[in-house]
Amino acid sequence: MGLNAQPSGERVHIGFFGLRNAGKSSVVNRVTGQTLSIVSDVKGTTTDPVQKAMELLPIGPVVIIDTPGIDDEGTLGEERVRRALRVLEKTDIAVLVTDSTRGLQPAEQELIELFRKREIPFVIAHNKADLTSVPASVPENEIYVSAAADSNIRELKELIARAVKPTEPEKRLVADLLAPNDIVVLVVPIDSAAPKGRLILPQQQTIRDILEAGAISLVTRETELTRTLESLREPPRLVITDSQAFGIVDNLVPKNVQLTSFSILFARYKGNLRQAILGAAQLNSLQDGDTVLISEGCTHHRQCGDIGTEKLPNWIRRFTGKDVQFSFTAGNEFPEDVSKYALVVHCGGCMLNEREMQYRLRHSAERNVPMTNYGIAIAHMHGILDRALAPFPDLHQAWSSTANG
Repeated sequence: MGLNAQPSGERVHIGFFGLRNAGKSSVVNRVTGQTLSIVSDVKGTTTDPVQKAMELLPIGPVVIIDTPGIDDEGTLGEERVRRALRVLEKTDIAVLVTDSTRGLQPAEQELIELFRKREIPFVIAHNKADLTSVPASVPENEIYVSAAADSNIRELKELIARAVKPTEPEKRLVADLLAPNDIVVLVVPIDSAAPKGRLILPQQQTIRDILEAGAISLVTRETELTRTLESLREPPRLVITDSQAFGIVDNLVPKNVQLTSFSILFARYKGNLRQAILGAAQLNSLQDGDTVLISEGCTHHRQCGDIGTEKLPNWIRRFTGKDVQFSFTAGNEFPEDVSKYALVVHCGGCMLNEREMQYRLRHSAERNVPMTNYGIAIAHMHGILDRALAPFPDLHQAWSSTANG
């Protein structure tokens, strides 16, 4: 992915929902201008959520998600409905596609209530308007369209765009910690698990944010870190490291230089750093037989030395001295019931949008299961969390109170 491409986690997620045979997938195809979903007269043609990142004018970068019909039946149908409703957890704007020839059905009314309960902005697209009479006036968030006749599709896109929440003050990964011409050293290990020929998304986004702040970004491996620091006329403003190199980097970076990790920056960016800090304290209380869930927001080929499935479990067992068990999830999969876990350790969530990340945090908190973050957990287990949080004074205080409480 190029540095100027928009990551999926930063795009507006638009979910299309509806009953089977309401023409939902046909509307999706018209809105996107391409055959994103298979269309047929057979009920339940869409069997799994179909997702695509794209540019959608007049909104801009978006992720379009077509979902199975929420009235699907049978054992498989129930699973499809569950997956469709699960999409709500990452939906920024919902589009309910209805069959205008039959009016709103009870299941559609229930969906509307779900949108309202979860505070998801929504639009109702009454499809098949070419087969029925259209009312003279409709509520401002509703519109009559025809996928078959390709009518009112542009107006539907404009209505969806108006449902996008007003732009909030821009959040920054690291730029708010920097001044122009500050030097930031990024430590990027290159090992067997590193992708060939490219930097991973957190590293790309951090470099871009540093450049936009007018600061200077230096990228090095941990093996060249000492030489990099010695070559500087003055100490860098900040060192940011991959979490798995925390211990090594802490020993190499002078104590008067602030140090943190990509994972910690992303936890702050996604709004979950405070909860992750509090959750790290649970590492001190794990017992024999406890199960820890290690969850990643992306999917990738597992290799020898994988941080999630190998390094973290080994570090946790060594730190606790307990016979701790582990479960693993990746991508869109996240347990509906996390109550059986003593702790959830989550990645930075760079591939998840903020709504999805907040759902996972809230879901865990509601079941009284502590949740922390890769970088926070690793820093704590290496005894350097106090240092890693120094760039964030208010959150540093939260950890100090927890650690001393």
